[in-house]
Amino acid sequence: MAGKLVHFEIPAKDGKRARTFYSSLLGWTFKDSGMPEIDYFMTEGNGGPVAAVYTSPDQKGPVIYFGVDDIDAAIEKLRQLGGKADEKGAVQQQGWFISCTDTEGNPFSLWQEDTAAPSLQPGAKA
Repeated sequence: MAGKLVHFEIPAKDGKRARTFYSSLLGWTFKDSGMPEIDYFMTEGNGGPVAAVYTSPDQKGPVIYFGVDDIDAAIEKLRQLGGKADEKGAVQQQGWFISCTDTEGNPFSLWQEDTAAPSLQPGAKA
């Protein structure tokens, strides 16, 4: 899975409107992620990387996630190469993610699958 595009997010000022657009244009179907207090819906059965469309009035442009086998090693290497990374976070029983910036200022994220990942509170360190 290392280096493979595994997930991407499309922020929208109006999540419902954006989901209707992508459903009509690309035939995507969406399922509510079940995350409390967030309008975050993920695609089902599209055979490719999972897409999420969510309401975010501030975010501009898609966020892409690349798979890694060891997120801690990837973070260390990323920083050695001159990239920047926030603190990693967990998605309970699914895996670890981290928001990053490459040497050119482009945002992206890394993802490591891990069914033993705990549920972390916002701001908690992993």
